[in-house]
Amino acid sequence: MIKLFKEDLIYKNNHIPRILLGTAPFTAEGYFGHRSRLYQLDLEDNPGNIAEIIKKANNIGVKGINLNTNEKLLKGFDIAIENGVEMSVVGIIGKSDINYMFPDYEKAKKADWEEDINILSKYNTKIILIDEFITDSYDFELLENILTEIKDNGYISGIITSFPFKTTEKLLRSSIKDLFDFYMVPVNKLGYMMDTDSFLDNQRQKLSNLLNKLDKKVIINKILAAGIQQPEEAFNFLKTLDYAEMVSIGVSSIKETEKDFGLLQKL
Repeated sequence: MIKLFKEDLIYKNNHIPRILLGTAPFTAEGYFGHRSRLYQLDLEDNPGNIAEIIKKANNIGVKGINLNTNEKLLKGFDIAIENGVEMSVVGIIGKSDINYMFPDYEKAKKADWEEDINILSKYNTKIILIDEFITDSYDFELLENILTEIKDNGYISGIITSFPFKTTEKLLRSSIKDLFDFYMVPVNKLGYMMDTDSFLDNQRQKLSNLLNKLDKKVIINKILAAGIQQPEEAFNFLKTLDYAEMVSIGVSSIKETEKDFGLLQKL
């Protein structure tokens, strides 16, 4: 396992932090259940609170953030920058208000991803990822157009999926296989929010084989299973993943920030 805090990923002459501050709690994503409402009140509606968590993470040593173009999230990030925060950005484009339980992929494909690229250009953005609801529409012609636009604007390109098994299998046979460099997938010990009924040794080996065959730089998200998994157990599991190049960790408070990233420092 790579020492996540101690070694940047060097890719195409770019130094890329291996640990990213995830921002799903800041935007009160629906998959957090009842906590989403609390996150909305405490974080999304209070960009100053977002800024404080970003600043704390940066002070601990987190040098990267997984940023989308949510207006309140960006306001919080701007406040943090004004207060001395310096972070590389792994940006997400094409994010829209999609129901995780009943996703409308046609609606997702209409997101203004071009404007998102313009917005992210204001920051220290190194990588731009396409939102999972566009990726998982499997409209490979659209994905090819977006990936080309990302590259033409001078960024390293990547995609996100909600379905690490199904989507990876499709990508191996797709026209875009060689058009992107980074791949964000949900992985956690419980198999939560993954497209598998169980995630035991056989399934874990199958996913490892698929991801290694695809041969992209893999960013792990949802390692904490949306807060269900205890950080110590989750991070020990992370150490076993031979394909993990980076990880995105979302936190919702200063206390969580200190605990989670403190534990990661010891990996």
